[in-house]
Amino acid sequence: MMNKLIMIFTLLLSSLANASDTLPYYNDEAFTPKWLTPDSPELNNFHKIPEFSFTDQNGDTITQDTLQDKIYVAGFFFSTCPGICPSVRSKLKKVQAAFFDDSRVKIVQHSIRPTTDTTEVLQNYAAENEIVNEKWHLLTGDKAKIYNLAKSAYFASEDLGNIQNTNDFLHTESLLLIDQNRHIRGIYNGLNSASVDYLIADIRTLQNEM
Repeated sequence: MMNKLIMIFTLLLSSLANASDTLPYYNDEAFTPKWLTPDSPELNNFHKIPEFSFTDQNGDTITQDTLQDKIYVAGFFFSTCPGICPSVRSKLKKVQAAFFDDSRVKIVQHSIRPTTDTTEVLQNYAAENEIVNEKWHLLTGDKAKIYNLAKSAYFASEDLGNIQNTNDFLHTESLLLIDQNRHIRGIYNGLNSASVDYLIADIRTLQNEM
């Protein structure tokens, strides 16, 4: 019930944002929207996605430098997931198609089973699922670092406000929109087509800030 309510709330926020040509900022796991202007002094100490270094399906090292001045959609998955991952992937392919020729927009998915999701496995997964390597990075690396980033930076284990009582990280259908300054600007349900449509619209709104 909480997931549905927050999804509706998120869609309402996106609708209001599109009407006013601006998006909120998110600073913590409560996902309380903060309506700030891009030049607000408050952003100097606002939450940002920190530096990281992982390897993608091409064997390339992906860091925040790779994503400098980019807008990206962040999420979590594993290649053998039989449940939510295929559905989220199908929705993300809509994002890939919408911004296929726009190098300013990327998709970044972190594997939560990096010990089995090797570069070779991810390369095959990308080929089998028509994932464009230059657009969509499938990241693997140190499990502890991925889990720490998921929990402390993306607040992914909170699952849109539905806190999970576990020390492990359960992957989520949530997708996060990260702006060119590494701020979280939106949270979306990757299983819901309408939510992902709002994500696409919100990416276009962010592009107007660049």
